[in-house]
This record gives sequence, structure tokens and C-alpha cells, in this order.
Amino acid sequence: MPQDLVRSKAHEILGPKYPQFQRLLTTFASAGIERRWSVMPIDWFDAPHGWHDRNAAYIDGATALFRTAAQGALDQSGWRADQVDCIVTLSSTGIATPTLEARVMVEMGFRPDVRRVPVFGLGCAGGVSGLSLAQALATAAPGERVLLVVVETCTLWFRADRLQKADIIATVLFGDGAAAVCLSGIEPVGRKVTLGAGTQVTWPDTLDIMGWDVDDVGLGVVFDRSIPAFVTERFADAVDTALSATGYSRADIDRFVCHPGGAKVITAIEGAMGLPAGTLDDEREVLRGAGNMSAPTVLFVLERVLKGGATGQMMAAALGPGFTAAFLPLHVGATK
Repeated sequence: MPQDLVRSKAHEILGPKYPQFQRLLTTFASAGIERRWSVMPIDWFDAPHGWHDRNAAYIDGATALFRTAAQGALDQSGWRADQVDCIVTLSSTGIATPTLEARVMVEMGFRPDVRRVPVFGLGCAGGVSGLSLAQALATAAPGERVLLVVVETCTLWFRADRLQKADIIATVLFGDGAAAVCLSGIEPVGRKVTLGAGTQVTWPDTLDIMGWDVDDVGLGVVFDRSIPAFVTERFADAVDTALSATGYSRADIDRFVCHPGGAKVITAIEGAMGLPAGTLDDEREVLRGAGNMSAPTVLFVLERVLKGGATGQMMAAALGPGFTAAFLPLHVGATK
């Protein structure tokens, strides 16, 4: 969906209900986003939807995204589905029980004894935290093959009934998407990407910065306006804590790979870390082309960085509900 189309639809739905909406229209242009995707057509948002409709759309849409992302990762790795020993599924934008991987097991050809590890609640930090978890599982047993799938359908929780500024900003920023990664200690054919041990920093008394409000209609976004300022003031210390815990210093890191939570957050990270302006332009390009998809977004950034030929020591980073910063060191070797 082009950003102009989303802006027009939001104005059509929200303009008559929210007198201040006209003043917020400029945020669509300043968000640095040109296009996003949704599992539902844009006209679906014309009518009000409750829990049942929204979650049914999540199950259908997220299952389809899971299938596509998982198959793409398997094809790229050269794995068959029946070679996968463990599936880690990260998703925080709907409830599915049985979970998403269970719904595609037979169709995709996964073994009946594959281990399933569904994870809910990590939000935007889920891409980095999911990689950390999948890496730990892959290294726990020699030769273990782990498939990580990260799926989010943020657009389904568009709330025309709440009319809070956070909901407007969410309408400006968020899209749907999925990413998948195959992890194993088996020597790869191409470039070797070695993951280190992931770490997290959760700040006390910050539960109200990011997350979901749960009510009768569905999930309502919690997205505090202080996030860019919080990043400016406190992100660098969290990075140093994570680096110290994993045996690195800032001087060791050739590239930070960050979740692009929004244009202001990207700029705040560059400022907090003392990075030259434009250092995180890959993050900006992912945001421009797909919006903030929550957890999968950082994996899109990592893919773009790798396709650009970057090598060396990197640190993946993302911020999510808690309020938590998740970190994962990774080393990218040259193509063989």
C-alpha cells in the first residue's frame, strides 16, 4: 500500500472523528515511508472489527506469511522441511492456538517429531531476541537444524475507536511482514555468519513505554512519544553493557544492524552512538520500502546489509516492550 493511499484512507476514516487529525497529516510525509503491506485489502478497514474478526484475519494472514517466509528460507539454505529439528516462531500481533507452525506442519512436510517453540510478547525486539534463542537451540546439540520464523500483522489492530495520538502514529508507521532464518552449526556453502550470545537490557519502571492495551475491541498500541528522547539518553549505556557482557567494545564493531522503529528513532540511535549521519541508511531504506513491521524488520535490515557485501563484526539491536533493548553479536565472513 503506498503511503499516500494509507494517508487518504486514514483521513477518510479518522478525519471526521478526530479534530486534530488534520494537523497530524504531515507525519505521513515525514515518516520516511513510501510503501507498506497489509494482509487485508485497504477497504477492510472501512468497517469496525472486533476481536473475532481481527484475530481470524491474523490466523489466516500470519499463516500465509509464515508459509511464504519459511519456504523461502528453506529454499535458500538448501534444506528440506523434514530436515528441520526445531521451529522457533515469534509473533505478538495475534493469538493462535494451535500456533502458526502447527498449522502448516503437514502441508509443508515438517516431521511429526519436530520441536515447536512459539514465543509471544517480545514485540519489536522479537527479531533480535528470536535469533538469540534460535542460535542457543542450534548450538545446544551438534548438527541441530533450527528454523526461525518471525511474523507480525500490525495493521490488523488499526483502531478508529480509540482516537489517541499513539494510534495515529501507529497508523503512520506500521505494516505487516515476515522473515525466516535457517540456523545450524553445519558449515555453510557461502558466507559464514557466526552468531554470538544474545543479551538484553530491561530498564526498570518502563512498562508504559511500549506494548499492547487489551480491551473488548482488540489490541491497542502503547507507543510513548518519549521513545526517541529515551534512546538519545540511555541507549548507548545499554549498548556498552551488552558489549561488555559479550567481550566486545564499540571499537570492535564494524556495523550496527538496528531495528528501524521510525525515522526519529534511527536518527536518535546514530546520535546516541556517535555514528556519522547516514550510517544507518540501510535501516532507513527498509523503513521506506516496508514500514515498521515490528519484529521481522531488523531481519530485513540484516538481509540488506549482507546483500550489500558487508563483512566483519556486527551487533544487531532492537527495542521492544519491557522496555527492553535486545542485542546479538554476529560475525560475517567473506564469500567463499
